[in-house]
Parts: sequence; structure tokens; C-alpha cells
Amino acid sequence: MGAGRLQLIQPDWPVPTNIRALVTTRAGGVSQREFASMNLGGHVGDDAVAVETNRRFLAQEVGLPVDRFHWLEQVHGVDVVVLKGVRPVQSHTGDAAFTTQLQQACCILTADCLPVLFAAADGSAVAAAHAGWRGLAAGVLENTAKYFSEQTELLVWLGPAISQTAFEVGQDVMDAFVAQEPESATCFIPSSSNAGKWCADLYALARLRLHRLGVTRIFGGDYCTYTDSGRFFSYRRDGVTGRMASVIWLASSP
Repeated sequence: MGAGRLQLIQPDWPVPTNIRALVTTRAGGVSQREFASMNLGGHVGDDAVAVETNRRFLAQEVGLPVDRFHWLEQVHGVDVVVLKGVRPVQSHTGDAAFTTQLQQACCILTADCLPVLFAAADGSAVAAAHAGWRGLAAGVLENTAKYFSEQTELLVWLGPAISQTAFEVGQDVMDAFVAQEPESATCFIPSSSNAGKWCADLYALARLRLHRLGVTRIFGGDYCTYTDSGRFFSYRRDGVTGRMASVIWLASSP
């Protein structure tokens, strides 16, 4: 079965012209059943050949060799993989990728967790981070930002994630954030259906942490993977499902 047309989201943010970024949707691949059709996750139970085919489609669509896409083994932690040199390494364990090298694509896979793209305002470096609530609380955004020069202003784009109304969590999740930053309490509202539960705003939590780092140029943050089943995979909604990719790279020198 052939693939349909890929439907890509182009981040709307004022990055330098040498920086490229995109987010895939679930449309345009060859995966079947609950993975239909542009699943890029190789760890979710999908046919391995279909996943590799989808990754080739993505590479062809954006004009990069397939081996320039660096797929992480994500573990909801804070480790940042630095992509450097001309020899690509296809598998790393970590929840963020950073590079100053040309045509090396930082890739994050999500299906409700928050993908966060970073760009140096001078076009010298980019990064991508996987920020579910565990990673956010543990400091994955702070750890990623450390890899950029302190003299360089950062631009950040928040990609498709589960919205607050759909993301019910326990008291332990709220406590994990509030213990670090009391202001985080404003990012939670009581559940309307389950006493003792809270609805967490991943976008607001990310913005709060970025502001604390001095990052003010923050864009995106207006999607919901849970409610938009036509465009997005959602683990919270479907359980067994595919993964979208958020990708950023330096296409040329600044």
C-alpha cells in the first residue's frame, strides 16, 4: 500500500533562515491499524519495515539523507545527546538532542508529551527536548538550555501535546512541581470528574520553567493531541498508538 501525502506542521516562529523545523502528523505513511499511518516510533509494536519506510518518506520530503535523522531511546529523563562530527549515530538514550553541526536532525517522538524545540537566535545551534511531566519536573528543559552559549538569545517553540482539560493527574504530580516552584500551582485545576485529581497544563509548566531561565521568546503551545484524533496520535486516548516526530536542524551556516 502506498503512502498518502505527508501533512507536516511548520512551526510559526522567527528563527534565522538557516534553521529548519517541522512536526509530522499521523497522515501520509504506510503503517496500518492503530498505527495508521505515519507512525515514526520503532518501539510501539508497529511493523519495523513500515516504520523504516515512514522514516524514509520523511527524509525524502525534507531533502535530508535518512541517516541524518537521530532517533533517541527516550526514557523520560534529562540526558542531552550532543550530535557532532560527520559520522551519524542512529541510536542514543536520552530525552533531548543538541547540535551545532549542519544537516544533523534532532528528533523527538511524542504522542501526548510535549516536544520542545530550541533555536539560537544567531542560527548557531538547535536542540529538541521530550518533556512529559516527569521530564519537566526533573529539569529536561533546563538541562537542554545549558548547552547553548550564555551569550546567545534562545527562541523556543512548544509543539503538539495533550491539553490541560484532557490531562488528569494525581496529587503526586502537582506536589512534584509545587515543591520546586510554588507558582506551579497555577498550572493545575481541580478535575471536574474525579475528586483529588488535577488537570495539568504542560504548556504553562514549560513556559514557567523557561521564563525562570530568562527565556522570553516562546512560541506555539496551541494544540491538543488528545482531542484532535484526525491529526495526532495520543497515548492517553488510545493506549496502543503511533508517534509523531518533532524535528529541527541547521540547513546551512548562519
